Formats: sequence, structure tokens, C-alpha cells
Amino acid sequence: MINRDFDSIIELLLTFKDEQTCIDHLTELRWNGDIGSPFDATSKVYVCKGNKYKCKNTGKYFNVKTGTMFDNTKIKLPKWFCAIYLITSHKKGISSLQLSKDIKVTQKTAWHMLQRIRSCYGIDNDENESNSL
Repeated sequence: MINRDFDSIIELLLTFKDEQTCIDHLTELRWNGDIGSPFDATSKVYVCKGNKYKCKNTGKYFNVKTGTMFDNTKIKLPKWFCAIYLITSHKKGISSLQLSKDIKVTQKTAWHMLQRIRSCYGIDNDENESNSL
């Protein structure tokens, strides 16, 4: 498990260079080797291929992103990790326009990412409203 602070965005990008590295890191952070179903905590979990799991009691499939800010998004995890780093490292915040340029997504996508990250980290959206437009 990667458990350290990053001094630069370069270090972050070198550490989390691909989707699988990010998935492995999230899996360790979230479940610490004991995978649990987000649908039924008492259920047995089957490991399926493609980083997916199946809850025995509900029959539902899930992955490490289910129930997190990364859920139901097509954006790759390295971009998410980069966005989190950029948002949390800027003292006065970052605009969705700047974030979109920095991680090469549309402004609308960057805005949605900002909302999810701010919500997860407890960053007041009203305070940064002018920065996100």
C-alpha cells in the first residue's frame, strides 16, 4: 500500500501511472484485504474477473469504486487522483476551467469532479462558488 504524502504532482503521477495501480491502492485503502459488499455487509463476496465482485445475498455486482466519489464515472482514476491533489493543494481553491485544462477534460466534467471532491472532503462549495464557474 502506498502511504505517503506527495511533494509534487510528478511524484503522484509516477506512483499512480495506470488504472490498475489506482484500483489496487483503493482496494487496500477501502477493504484492507477483507472485501465487503456495499449492499449487504453480512454477505459472502465472490471475486470475478475485471476487478469486479459479486454479493452472494443480493446478486449484485460491484467494484472498488461503488459507493464512492468515483462511482458511475468514465473518468480514469489517475485523473481523479490528479484532480484531488490539485484541489487539495491549492490554498484558495481551483476553478473548474483551470482544472479542465490541467487534466484535459471538459469544463463541465471538471465542475462535476470538483463538486464530488469538495463534498467528500467537506470543502464548502459556497465559499468556492465563484471559483468553479
